[in-house]
Amino acid sequence: MASILVIDDEPQLRGMLRLVLERAGHNVYDAPNGKVGVVVFRQNKIDLTVTDILMPEKEGIETISELKRIAPHAKIIAISGGGRTKNLDFLTVARKMGADRSLAKPFRPQELVDLIDELLATGGNG
Repeated sequence: MASILVIDDEPQLRGMLRLVLERAGHNVYDAPNGKVGVVVFRQNKIDLTVTDILMPEKEGIETISELKRIAPHAKIIAISGGGRTKNLDFLTVARKMGADRSLAKPFRPQELVDLIDELLATGGNG
């Protein structure tokens, strides 16, 4: 069982991911934006973070950079639907800023579970 932090400004998606990840046996924390997410990350032992890119308060790229400064070996999966423009270049930038993997929305919940299992098993970048 791993401790997973889900950062996303969409309450329905956060709730669904919480349910899916808890059913997969993980302990789940969540946050509505990167600002809150960084606080939750600092207060808990987080094994892996899933963060949206486009959010209010503190967006995902900035959040990834800060998490990597706090914990250089933090495992991070970036997710994004590209916003109104459907620009998925954000995911490429997220990988360059330290995200280990990225996933375009919409995705099947099992895709995320499989990606998390892979990252936790392999230890990260690859």
